[in-house]
Amino acid sequence: MSKRLKLMGQPNYRNGFELTLHEHMLEVPLTWKRPRKIFVNSMSDLYHKDVPDEFIQRVFHTMTRANWHQYQILTKRADRLEKIAPSLPWAKHIWQGVSVENAEYTFRIDHLRRIPAHIKFLSIEPLLGPIPELNLSGIDWVIVGGESGGNCRAMELEWVSGVHTDCERQGVPMFVKQTGEKLARRLKLKSKKGGDQTEWPTELRVRQFPLRMVDERT
Repeated sequence: MSKRLKLMGQPNYRNGFELTLHEHMLEVPLTWKRPRKIFVNSMSDLYHKDVPDEFIQRVFHTMTRANWHQYQILTKRADRLEKIAPSLPWAKHIWQGVSVENAEYTFRIDHLRRIPAHIKFLSIEPLLGPIPELNLSGIDWVIVGGESGGNCRAMELEWVSGVHTDCERQGVPMFVKQTGEKLARRLKLKSKKGGDQTEWPTELRVRQFPLRMVDERT
């Protein structure tokens, strides 16, 4: 995606995948007067080792000031997240999540549990393997999805079912986002990425939200 945006001449992506701090974007949410759900730093990782602590603090300062939006931050750098979390202002509208692609990465959940964010979520997308006995204590929401794009890997229905069983047993809402391209082809779906839930098998049609998000939608 970043390569495509670079070729399109988007100035924020002139360096492609190279880490770039966009100082000029820090206060943009303050100019958006209507409430939005904002996926923070969606093309990178806010807690990357080369992002200075001071820059992270400034991002949180903007989110705190522009408190009519809801922010969702996702990271694979859960260890750094835990280290810096005590120094950050965790307002209720700032949600924090970690990526958990398979059982090998469940250690990230332990880091997430120990931070003071009000809403903690897991992005199990892409789901690349079974995650048996998923411990969801302290977790508020689980998002599951398959992979798309070049060289994408398949998600299996039984992996999703296993996560769903653990979510139901522990009372955690789960949201299935898409099947991913390979499972979509196997199921002969019209949607390339498998994002149309009306085409899915019944057991996949799970789209639940944390209570706080439900309250905001009503």
